[in-house]
Amino acid sequence: MKMYILKTKGTAKIPDYVQLRDSNFVLSSHFTVSDMANVLTRNDLAKFKEKLSEIINKLPYGELQELDL
Repeated sequence: MKMYILKTKGTAKIPDYVQLRDSNFVLSSHFTVSDMANVLTRNDLAKFKEKLSEIINKLPYGELQELDL
């Protein structure tokens, strides 16, 4: 499954967010890192939680990355 991931930096009042987009670049998920487990479960991506968590932690803000899940 080909997807794209983007991490955006929040502010003091707004948390950091992560966007997951499908191969057509349509937004699949938009979530905070703290809510990742719930969102992945709702989108049938829970089996990729560990892999996505590792990628998100290493991903610089504002850099789009292609995923092959």
